[in-house]
Amino acid sequence: MNPSTVKTYLPWVVAVALFMEQLDTTIVNTAVPAMAESLQVTPLSLKAVVTSYILSLAVCIPVSGWMADRYGTRRVFSIAVGIFTFASILCGLAQNAPMLVAGRILQGIGAAMMMPVGRLAIVRTFPKAELLRAMNFVIIPALIGPLLGPTVGGLIVHWLSWRYIFFVNVPAGLLALWLAHRYMPDYRGDAARPLDVVGLVLFGSGTALLSWLLEIFGEHELDVGPAATLLLLSLSLFAAYFWHARATPHPLLRLALFRVRTFRVSVMGGFVTRLGVGGMPFLLPLLYQLGLGMPAWQAGLLMMPAAAAAMFMKFISARVLARFGYRRILTVNTVMIGVVVSLFSLVGPATPIGLIVLLSLSMGFFNSLQYTSMNSMAFADIEPADSSMASTISSSMQQMSMSFGLACGSLIAAWYLGDLPQTDRAAVTTALHYAFLTLGGLTTLSSLSFWSLRPGDGESVSKGNVRETG
Repeated sequence: MNPSTVKTYLPWVVAVALFMEQLDTTIVNTAVPAMAESLQVTPLSLKAVVTSYILSLAVCIPVSGWMADRYGTRRVFSIAVGIFTFASILCGLAQNAPMLVAGRILQGIGAAMMMPVGRLAIVRTFPKAELLRAMNFVIIPALIGPLLGPTVGGLIVHWLSWRYIFFVNVPAGLLALWLAHRYMPDYRGDAARPLDVVGLVLFGSGTALLSWLLEIFGEHELDVGPAATLLLLSLSLFAAYFWHARATPHPLLRLALFRVRTFRVSVMGGFVTRLGVGGMPFLLPLLYQLGLGMPAWQAGLLMMPAAAAAMFMKFISARVLARFGYRRILTVNTVMIGVVVSLFSLVGPATPIGLIVLLSLSMGFFNSLQYTSMNSMAFADIEPADSSMASTISSSMQQMSMSFGLACGSLIAAWYLGDLPQTDRAAVTTALHYAFLTLGGLTTLSSLSFWSLRPGDGESVSKGNVRETG
C-alpha cells in the first residue's frame, strides 16, 4: 500500500468511526423517554442503556492494544466497526429493555476496540512532526457528532421512531468498513506477548465497578455504607493490579511508561483537569432549562457555539503550540478554562444571550486547545514499540476521567442543593452557581500538574525536534 495514500485516507477512516461513536453517545440520551414509553418501562429503569455501554467500554479498552498487536490493526479495527454497526441494528430492533441493554453492551465492546486501535494506527503511520496535524484532522469531524447529536436525536424522536437513532449508524458503519478495507494499514506488535488474564480481571473489574458506581451516583438512592464499601473494593482491585503489574513480565497495562515525563504529565494531568470540566456538559443544560427557563431545544442550541469554537481551534492549535510550547500553553490555558467555568456562575435570567454565547465560545475554544495539547503530548517521547501500550493506557484513563468528571460535577451541585427540592428554581440555580465556582477553582488548581514540564517538552510533535526522553 502506498504510504502517501495511507497518510491521505487513514485520518478519514478513523474520523468516520469516531464521528459514528460520538454521534451515538450524544444522541441516545435524547431518546431515553421515548424508548421507555415504547418498551413500557420507566425512564429511570433505562439508565442501564447508558450504564451498560460505559461498563463494556471500561472493561474492553485495556485489552484493545494487545488485540491490535496480536491480530493486526486492520483486522481488529474492521471487526470493531462491524460489531458496532451490527449492535446498532440489534438495538434498533430490540423488543424489550434486556434486548436493548444487550445490544448496548455489544456496542460498547465495538467502540472500546475502535478508537484506541484507530489512534494507534495514526501514531504508527505519521512521524511525530506530522502527528499533531493528523490528530487534529481526526478530531474535527468527530466534534460534529456532539454538535448534531441532541438536535438530530430530538428531530428523530419527534418525527420518526426512536429506533432510527440506532439505524443512522448503519451507513456510517458501512462507509467506515469500506475505508478500513482499502486504507487501514496492518500494524502488529514486534513480538507476540501473552494476554495478562489476571491483570485483565483485576483492572477490568476495578474499572467496571468504579464506572458503575460513578454512573449511578446521584441517580439512585445509594446509602453511604454500601457506596463506601464498593469504592473501597474498587480501589483494592486497582491496588492489587498495581502489585501484579510490577511482578509480571507482560502486564496488561505497562505502568513503567509513566516514567516518561511527557506521557505521565499528559495522562495524569489530563485526568485531574477533566475533573473540573467533565461535569459542564451535564450542568450547563440544567442551568439553561431550570435557571433561565429555556425549553430543551433552545438549551441544546446554546451548547453549539462551544463545538463550533472547538472546531475552529483545531485549525490553529498546531501553530499556537509551535509558537508557545506545551508547558506554557497547558499551564496558562488550564487557568483560562477555570476562569471561564467560574464566570458561568454569573449567568442568570437577566444575562444577555450574546454574553452566554461568548462564554460558550470561550469554553469550546480553550477546551479544544487543552485536549489537543494533552492528547498529542502523550506520544511525544514514546518509542514506536510502545505506541500500542501508550494508546491503551491513555484511552483507559480518558474513559475513567470522563465518568469521574461527570460524577464530580453532579456530586458538587447536589451537595450545594442539600435537602432543597429540585423543583425550587432559585435554589437549583444558586447551587449550580456555587458548583461552577468550585469546579472553576479545581480546574485552576489542576494547572499545577503541568508545572513539572520543561520548556522543550513535546517539541518532537509541535516543532518536529527529536529529543531525549526523561
